[in-house]
Amino acid sequence: MQYSPAAEPASPAVDRRLLVSYDNYAAAQRAVDTLSDAGFPVENSAIIGSDLRLEETVTGRLTNGRAALTGLISGAVFGLIVGMFLGLFTSTTTSFFGLVLWSILWGAIAGAAFGFVGHAFTGGTRDFSSRSSIVAGRYDVLVAATMLDQAQALLQGGVQPADTVVVQRPPSAGPATPAVTEPVTPPTAVSGDTAPQEDLRTDEERAEDSLDRDVRDREIRDREIRDEEARDEAGLSRGRRM
Repeated sequence: MQYSPAAEPASPAVDRRLLVSYDNYAAAQRAVDTLSDAGFPVENSAIIGSDLRLEETVTGRLTNGRAALTGLISGAVFGLIVGMFLGLFTSTTTSFFGLVLWSILWGAIAGAAFGFVGHAFTGGTRDFSSRSSIVAGRYDVLVAATMLDQAQALLQGGVQPADTVVVQRPPSAGPATPAVTEPVTPPTAVSGDTAPQEDLRTDEERAEDSLDRDVRDREIRDREIRDEEARDEAGLSRGRRM
């Protein structure tokens, strides 16, 4: 018979609200414990860690001898457990202790051998021992929305530990609202400051306009010459009459 998670009744979703945030798990645990001691219904509370990161703490240098010693201890403990379990089926006390001692001895030898060989195969690429743990940068304590005011009153009335640091929770990202921008009206051109417009005429049109200007200039010069000649003739005629 296979286990089906869907067969269990789904727990109703609870609307939880942020009560307080801390920078360490112990402080968040003490906050929930304070609420529990005050009779607050903590069954709908939660501690949520955010900004998770992996921390590896180096505990010391690791050599072949240290690896063998660590394996020896682990093997001896394993041999002790196995020897005590098998000793339950013996009939005398002497055989019981003898079996336990032999199990410890062979477990220590096997553990030391495996530890030495295992570290030797690494080729010196990891000559240190360490402990790894996953920690969070912020721990949020959430309670039911209907009990938020009561929980805040209980926490404010309690004594806050000296090593507790309350972390300000960053604002949650909600739906982005489009920014309302006012229509930009183009600046009106001031008289005298207008930029020259681009000439969009073709080369033929420009040549025709240039020819027309040359003809008009020639006509104007011819008219001026005729006018000057006419004035000169008029002056000569007046001089003869006098």
